[in-house]
Amino acid sequence: MRKDKLVSNNIYHVYNRGVEKRSLFTNNRDYERFVDDLVIFNDTKPVINPKQRIRDIKNGDHERNLIVEILTFCLMPNHYHLLLRQRKDNGISEFMRKLGSGYANYFNLKYQRVGPLFQGKFKSVLVNEESQFLYIPFYIHSNPLDLSFPEWRNKNISETQKAIKFINNYKWSSHSDYAGESSFSLVLQKDFLKNIFGRASAYQKTFREFIDDFNSSDTDNNFTLE
Repeated sequence: MRKDKLVSNNIYHVYNRGVEKRSLFTNNRDYERFVDDLVIFNDTKPVINPKQRIRDIKNGDHERNLIVEILTFCLMPNHYHLLLRQRKDNGISEFMRKLGSGYANYFNLKYQRVGPLFQGKFKSVLVNEESQFLYIPFYIHSNPLDLSFPEWRNKNISETQKAIKFINNYKWSSHSDYAGESSFSLVLQKDFLKNIFGRASAYQKTFREFIDDFNSSDTDNNFTLE
């Protein structure tokens, strides 16, 4: 049992990383599988055949009964971030259990390994203030900067436009969906954040402001995976 009870209709920043900081994703197929798992395990119905389930969902032959709303996500080589809204009692814990075990089974079978894949239980932080709603989604979407602009965490981005272009081109995050594309329409439930950010152009403008403000801020507002 979790020490912190996750309450239905509340929103949580959920994250975890590979055990011993190992890579969770080694190629595009691994990322694609995790994205598919975000879809198929967000359902009250059990999953017997993952490949068949994702085909059925894409073809409109399976109607899901969601247990969480996935508002944003970002997948990094050795960790992930999710912003989730719980729709039913114990929904986030149930979803994360199915997601973790499902992906670990795929990964261990593919790479002929045994043992835990993730570093313990997932971490969760309640998001319940307006300022957090304006900050957390952008922080999640900014994580890929670690790959090419690691100085961003020290608030020292010298080429902001190049950094934003890098984020815009990063494939494994929900940033592009809020910026105007529909890359992950099966994964995301976007209504809540779209009501906050407005149209894609407004989201893009606010994201640019977030990067500029973060870069010039004197406050310690970094998040790190422990």
